[in-house]
Amino acid sequence: MKNAIIFSGSGGQGIMSMGIMLAQSAVESGKHAVYLPSYGAEQRGGSAKCVVIIDDEEIVSPMTKYAGTFVALSDTGYNKFIDELEPGGLLIYDSALVTSKIERDDITALGIPAGDIALEVGSPKVANVIINGVIIGLMGIVSQETFQQSLDLKFAKKSEEVRALNRKALQAGIDYANSHR
Repeated sequence: MKNAIIFSGSGGQGIMSMGIMLAQSAVESGKHAVYLPSYGAEQRGGSAKCVVIIDDEEIVSPMTKYAGTFVALSDTGYNKFIDELEPGGLLIYDSALVTSKIERDDITALGIPAGDIALEVGSPKVANVIINGVIIGLMGIVSQETFQQSLDLKFAKKSEEVRALNRKALQAGIDYANSHR
């Protein structure tokens, strides 16, 4: 089954890392995946976007006009890309950072206090891992174990404390998804 996910936010939030880790985990699971970063003239604090397409079948074209899932971690990213979410799609957003009114009534919207959960876990830097945990928990695109392996690989040169923090953040996101089905 084809899954197209748009990740958007501000530079410095780990948007590109979110997408590449999910795509990498999908490939490691035996699926096909495409990761399309979108770099503009923006710098840290500017708008950031990437698209990840995951499918059981070969992906013939990496381009997609609409995505079934849209992740927004900033108000600017939300406003800039919300029209790329297909009707019936899923909007996952950071409820503290996306302050615009969600006006579309043809989608399902799930607000997550990712920053607050990240602080509870131990660092504001893991909000993006929490969001990926929510995606995994809700959609089951990849297994928690496979995604965790990708996280461990990405942070292999970091301390055990950093790796443990990321494991805790991933679990917090999955737990949040399980409690909000």
